[in-house]
Amino acid sequence: MESKVIEGKARPRGNYPHLKRAGDFLFVSGTSARRADNTIAGAEGDGSGVARLDIRVQTRAVIENIRDILKSADAKLEDVVEITTYLVDMNDFAGYNEVYGEYFDYTGPTRTTVAVHQLPHPHLLIEIRAMAYKPVK
Repeated sequence: MESKVIEGKARPRGNYPHLKRAGDFLFVSGTSARRADNTIAGAEGDGSGVARLDIRVQTRAVIENIRDILKSADAKLEDVVEITTYLVDMNDFAGYNEVYGEYFDYTGPTRTTVAVHQLPHPHLLIEIRAMAYKPVK
């Protein structure tokens, strides 16, 4: 088995890898819209201290973070076989689903979406974990 923390990505907030290979399977830890500098895509301030949170921007950032993590193991989003998504608010489901559809269709991964009370930062609306199948060469 091999574990990786990917350079240029937000460091995990605990002792776990971004990616773990077990045989022909790749497991991507829960991934958010957090950037390497610890800012959050889709969380912009309006100057008066009020944050504007955008599920579409966050969803896109999460999927692209997963894409980059998979790339470190020579895998692609097309190799993803299962996704579990955690939403803080199910009212964001439509926006999440819209962006998800830009990356995946019915030939894509199986998917489960669940509501959670909160994520590790109050500006995070979404977290996704993924499993991919990429045979060892």
